[in-house]
Amino acid sequence: MTSWMKIRSDSNVKTYPYSVLLTFILIHQLFGAMAFPISKYGLLFIEPFTYAFYRFLISTLILLLIVKFRRKSIPVEKKDYIKIAALGFLIIPINQALYLWGQSLTAANHGSILFATSPIWILIGASIHLKEKTSIRRVIGIIAAVFGVIYIIMTGALEFGTKYLLGDILILVAVIGWTYYTIFGKDMVRKYGAIRVTAYAFSFGTILYFPFGLYKALNFEYTSIPAGAWWSIIYMAVGMSVFAYVIWYWLLKYYDVSRMAVYQNLQPLLATVVAFLWLGEPIGWAFVIGGLAILGGVIIAET
Repeated sequence: MTSWMKIRSDSNVKTYPYSVLLTFILIHQLFGAMAFPISKYGLLFIEPFTYAFYRFLISTLILLLIVKFRRKSIPVEKKDYIKIAALGFLIIPINQALYLWGQSLTAANHGSILFATSPIWILIGASIHLKEKTSIRRVIGIIAAVFGVIYIIMTGALEFGTKYLLGDILILVAVIGWTYYTIFGKDMVRKYGAIRVTAYAFSFGTILYFPFGLYKALNFEYTSIPAGAWWSIIYMAVGMSVFAYVIWYWLLKYYDVSRMAVYQNLQPLLATVVAFLWLGEPIGWAFVIGGLAILGGVIIAET
């Protein structure tokens, strides 16, 4: 498995042992997997646009404070502010807001399954926009992993029905937004760092969302909201928008985009387990068989 040790590096990027990077990959995937059932719980009590308003506001303020108190680095070029603003549009209105809206209209593990298709979109996008070369082994691994996800869907591990259609479509659009946030953010992260790019992108995105979100928040009825729903927002703001999203961009300094995307196939496994423990959503043999295919695909793609 010597190819596992081939981590991208250059003179401008500090190198880390592979074990450290793999640990952060797994932590990122665990945080992402937990986001599906945790956000689903919060959205039972808080309508999605109000939920999103507080999440974005909290995460943006925290990220800007972190940037303010970190050591100074090279200034952002004016032309790059436009690119970072575009990242903000992709990650807030397109990815985050549509995801939360869609998640409120579908089952918790539907979101994780749909996000598991992102390696395919990222593989295609990275090939077109970044000219990344992809090995046959990685393509086979991604196909095997996605097949495992499809098997889980087609054999009844998820619930079908028209009542979930709109939610699933919204989440799929959010997946496309995440794909291009990942692809177009890679060069910016290598130039300015993960924390600063994430903070500025979230700032631009939050500004775009703020008027609509504030309107929804001011007109929302706040009676009978349990503490757990507010903790759900805090988790999504701090655990996901601050911690997990910064880790994702940080890892992109060391991995090709398509290589990083392979690991996202782990989220359906972790999310389904969390959904079972948290919300009591059922799992069965289809999950086990599909899960083995997913794990096998990840191993094939990375060896």
